[in-house]
Amino acid sequence: MPVDYSRLGLKVGLEIHQQLDTSTKLFCNCEPALFKEEPEITFLRRLRPTQSELGQIDPAAFFEFQKGVKILYEADTNTACLVEMDEEPPHPLNMEAVETTLTVALMINATPVDEIHVMRKTVIDGSNTTGFQRTCLIALGGEITVNGKKIPIEHVSLEEDAARKTGQEDKTVRYRIDRLGIPLIEIATAPVIYSPKEAKQVALAIGRILRATRKVRRGIGTIRQDLNISISEGALIEIKGVQELELLPLVVEYEVQRQLRLLEIQKELKKRGLDEKGLSEEFVDVTAVFQQTRCKVISRALSRNMRVLAVRLPKFAGLLKRELAPNLRLGTEMADHARFWGRVGGIFHTDELPAYGITSEEVENLRKAVKAEEEDAVVFVADTMENGEDALKAVVERARQALKGVPEETRAARPDGTTRYMRPRPGAARMYPETDIPPIKITREYVEALLKRLPELPEQKLRRLMKEYRLNEKLARQVLDSEYFELFEEIAEKTKASPTMIAAFLTETLKALKREGVPTENLSNDKLIEIFCMVGNGELAKEALEEVATWLSKNKDATVKEAIEKLGLKMLTQEELEKIIDTVVSENAELIKQRGSRAFAPLMGMIMRQVRGKAKAETVSQILKRKLEKP
Repeated sequence: MPVDYSRLGLKVGLEIHQQLDTSTKLFCNCEPALFKEEPEITFLRRLRPTQSELGQIDPAAFFEFQKGVKILYEADTNTACLVEMDEEPPHPLNMEAVETTLTVALMINATPVDEIHVMRKTVIDGSNTTGFQRTCLIALGGEITVNGKKIPIEHVSLEEDAARKTGQEDKTVRYRIDRLGIPLIEIATAPVIYSPKEAKQVALAIGRILRATRKVRRGIGTIRQDLNISISEGALIEIKGVQELELLPLVVEYEVQRQLRLLEIQKELKKRGLDEKGLSEEFVDVTAVFQQTRCKVISRALSRNMRVLAVRLPKFAGLLKRELAPNLRLGTEMADHARFWGRVGGIFHTDELPAYGITSEEVENLRKAVKAEEEDAVVFVADTMENGEDALKAVVERARQALKGVPEETRAARPDGTTRYMRPRPGAARMYPETDIPPIKITREYVEALLKRLPELPEQKLRRLMKEYRLNEKLARQVLDSEYFELFEEIAEKTKASPTMIAAFLTETLKALKREGVPTENLSNDKLIEIFCMVGNGELAKEALEEVATWLSKNKDATVKEAIEKLGLKMLTQEELEKIIDTVVSENAELIKQRGSRAFAPLMGMIMRQVRGKAKAETVSQILKRKLEKP
């Protein structure tokens, strides 16, 4: 049955983060690009949480510190400098980025602030060398219209992008700081999105406005969506890092499903008569139970003089294996908490045993050791005493949260649309002023000047595409939403090729070729313009477009003329074409005698198989019709 999201009280707020296409980073003059080579510079750090001006420590920051990790930073001299390394104060704010952000704000009728004040937002997961992210509020309010509904915008901000994680070995995490400092615009909506489908539509509408500026970066990793999701009986959950627009509805669906299943577990626990007093941190050393175990994970831990600690979860039997979303169970959530708070590799629990080399006899002995009843579950870990205790404390705390329903937290999006526990929700102590950058005044004259040269809004652009180039609405929207909008207009203006043909090739044919593994990124704009010039001038048949584009994609340094010669696609002369058609007509005289004008279609197919890519289908059709009409 379809889910009634209105009955559930679903509310979704979106935060769109989009990299801006500026000549330099936000606080220095480094190139805003990524490098693939070996790093020229590396340095090791451990970040620590700091107190706010009120003496408070943000819980999310303290959580990250608890992991005890070290960060190995990698850099090269083109994409990073002493600013990214936190060895030099930030340079003045990039005004090119400020102007683009203000332009977007004005396009959605937001009100610019009088002064821009840069703030520090505590982040100590290693993605910022400083232990904080620099961010500044640019405008408040505003709205967009999606399917006739007004979507309020809460704020438009400008911030620096974070470093990118490239790997982890034990407790050392590796980050490249090439991405750190690239300007990032953030647009946050009010929580007035009430269905998974609407979440995608709103994100798409905001994306169109951003692209209309022609000042945003394109490609994988340049745009990320965060969601704030809640249902009436659940909790507010922040989901970070949804990269694919198509994934947004699925993320919302799965989160709603997860919260509903957690509420079912809450009701089941109350039905079983469990309260918080029944959950205690009584950890039992059960190492002796597994002395002869065939479980590789446990035997490996024991060989390193580690211990096996267990805790009884009363009334939880069968609930740890309860599925919350695809490949996600309550036991999975407990394992995530144990990994982060206890620094362990994972947990075992009796809902999934016997398995992993653990026998029924070992399970029975385990249950006896912790005095577990039939309705109880047992969770255990194999690690050091300190890590084991911290991990099981996290498990018990997650069990307590299950009694309350859905815990508020920040979760990370997975590629399949599900999510994992990331950290506690951040508090107000997270933000404090940046002392190294002076405020920037936004004058009325500056705003009025920007208002006079705002880009076309997406709906205006859509109407113009349909009117000026006579595209149907579907094709016009495809062009508008593609990365080829500017190229489409350039080709249409410079060539005599049909705009409809250009639009279909750029938005459909190239996409299909890419799906088939053709490296279409090797096709330069200049080559595409040249190809369509030849089509418009009658030097290349439109039927040859796909074949020529494929060959050029695989032969990056070749010219368009070389492609045509190699593929044998040189256009036939009128005389050559007439001769081929005469031969086909002559060889099929009996067919023509039997079918008359109905012989046209099969004859057309025979001829086109010989001349495809070397003659226009329209020309072939005209000549063939003329010859069939002759007495």
